[in-house]
Formats: sequence, C-alpha cells, structure tokens
Amino acid sequence: MEQANALILANPAAVFGAVVVIILALIGFIINLQSDLNHMKKRYKKMMTGFDGGNLEKMLNSQTDEVNKVIETQNQMQNEMNKMNYVLQKAITKKSIVRFRAFEDTGSDLSYCVAFLDADDNGVIFSTIFARNFTRSYAKPIEHGRSPHYKLTPEEEQALNEAMNNKREN
Repeated sequence: MEQANALILANPAAVFGAVVVIILALIGFIINLQSDLNHMKKRYKKMMTGFDGGNLEKMLNSQTDEVNKVIETQNQMQNEMNKMNYVLQKAITKKSIVRFRAFEDTGSDLSYCVAFLDADDNGVIFSTIFARNFTRSYAKPIEHGRSPHYKLTPEEEQALNEAMNNKREN
C-alpha cells in the first residue's frame, strides 16, 4: 500500500490524467445508457398506445372480450351440432328395395319390399304384393335389425340385410 501511495505522490499528473480518462469514460457510458433508456421509453409509449389511440390494456381487454364471444359462439354451435347428430341418428339413413314376383301367374317383378332404417337399425319394412286380382300392402316395425312382432318373408329379410349393410342404395 505504501508503494502505491509513493507512486501516486511521485506522478500526480499521470494519476490525474488517468482519473480524468476514467471519469470521461464513465460519463460516455452514462450518456449511452441514457440514450438507450430514452429509446426504450419511446418504444414503450408506442407499444402502450394502440393504432386508434387506445392503450394496450384496452386493446387486450377488447381482444379478450372478442375471444370470449367466439368461445361462447363455438359452444353454442357445438350444442347445435350435438342436437343435429342426435336427430341424424334417428333419421332414415339406410334403405333398400327388393323387387320380386310373388305369384307365377303375374307378369314381371311387380311386388316389392322397402326397408327404411336409422343408424341404430330401427325403422320399418313396407311390403306390397301384387297379384292378378288384388294388391296387399304390409308394414312391419324393425327394432335393432329385427322384427320383434312379425315373421319376415325371405324378400323382407333380404331388404333388411341389404339396408343394414348398406349394400344397395336405391
């Protein structure tokens, strides 16, 4: 320590010059920091002011409100879609027609069976039998791919199977 004091006392001009250089460097550093700070303040003010003069907080609140409206609308649309899907499950989506000749003495395949089913294989089979002197029509309910109350004819079974398997679309 005594040597440093002796060196400083022996060269006061050099020490003074070094201190001045250090002080000038610090002043330059402070000026540079102040310039950067001013630049950041300008950017902050610009960022906090929206395009229409509103501030960022108002803009974010407005965007949040819009997002909440979109979410609400999306939820309503999802509910409606769920209702539509339920209705579609119950709608007639499978069908089949089988034409056949019920009696040998009739012309072409005038008799027919039509199966109409929903997605759960519930529905109805309509059958119409044509003969020379009469026509008969029948309707048989179908529950889960079967007729619980009535025996099905081979043609009705064919129409039912085709509708359930969607083999034939008419």
